[in-house]
Amino acid sequence: MTSTDSATSAVESRLLELGITLPEVVQPIATYVPAVVSGNYVYTSGQLPIINGELSASGKVGSDISPEDAKEYAATCAVNALAAIKSQIGDLDRISRIVKVVGFVASDPAFTGQPGVINGASELLGKVLGEAGAHARSAVGVAVLPRNAPVEVEVIAEFV
Repeated sequence: MTSTDSATSAVESRLLELGITLPEVVQPIATYVPAVVSGNYVYTSGQLPIINGELSASGKVGSDISPEDAKEYAATCAVNALAAIKSQIGDLDRISRIVKVVGFVASDPAFTGQPGVINGASELLGKVLGEAGAHARSAVGVAVLPRNAPVEVEVIAEFV
């Protein structure tokens, strides 16, 4: 599949309608790959809210970062996951279902709104993929994430 073929995909068209351009795959910050295919599934590594090579924000949600901003960062993580998926399957229209999303939220000890934060990723996937974007999910509060990121999201997608 060439880049011009995939540029006209329905999924990428929906992203553009939302004002989102699919980025290049975020390069790993350690010894791993952005995504792996096994059978008809793509498993992404944890994606941080990185835009143009820069972390969008750092700190803990509930003290340094508002839940509303963190929700937007989770959506950015989902977009980065889609880029990683595309790097493996060539065309996002091949996604038949998002099977699972796991979201990690670097949380102030008193913060308990992790599900609302990770809704940013879930809602983005639903807007872009429709019914195929509905998924199982975990939203976990953690003490710290790589590079002091506020959120990290990983995605498992089934494809045809």
